[in-house]
Amino acid sequence: MAAMTFEFRDAPPAVAEFAALRTLVGWNNPTADLLAASIENSRYWVSVFHERQLVGTGRVIGDGAMYFYIQDLIVHPAYQGQGLGKQMMNRIEAYLASVCRSGATVGLLAARGKEGFYDSFGYARRDGESLGLGMCRFV
Repeated sequence: MAAMTFEFRDAPPAVAEFAALRTLVGWNNPTADLLAASIENSRYWVSVFHERQLVGTGRVIGDGAMYFYIQDLIVHPAYQGQGLGKQMMNRIEAYLASVCRSGATVGLLAARGKEGFYDSFGYARRDGESLGLGMCRFV
């Protein structure tokens, strides 16, 4: 059996493709215009395609100086376990290495159960002791 081939692009996905991928992993979507604005305002994107179908995304958002956040690292459920997440993170880490200066902070919110994946890239868990716990508010 031949190995699957994937195309990695350092570019954002189309709004409809992004929304569909988010839905596949059980995430809610805001309106299409809000998704489009969010896509446009991101600092970096990696998109992965298999036979022209979007099967993975990851992006970096933030102010481009002191704060960077890894967001929306998603792999289509049918393509999980093939190393796509790791390959996307490697590309994200290469981007961050090229733009982050000393004193910058890179953060992320891991999905439940995915913390170990990010441990392998050197991210520290916020356990509530030294750094406090992460928080968010949904509008």
